[in-house]
Amino acid sequence: MITLFRVVTYLKFNYMQKNKSRGLGDSIDRFTRATGIKSLVQLGTQVAGKKDCGCNKRKDKLNKMFPYKK
Repeated sequence: MITLFRVVTYLKFNYMQKNKSRGLGDSIDRFTRATGIKSLVQLGTQVAGKKDCGCNKRKDKLNKMFPYKK
């Protein structure tokens, strides 16, 4: 019998394999999403009347500066 834990573990493993971090920017992005910081920043950006907080540019720049070796 397949348990819910096995299904969740399998799905999480496949997600992690497909979405491996390319560098430090991806790792920081995952951390901020998991803790809810990214949502707060996006909300604050909208309240301030700005369109973009610059997170994606910062993430790409950090990935280029500190890439993970393959």
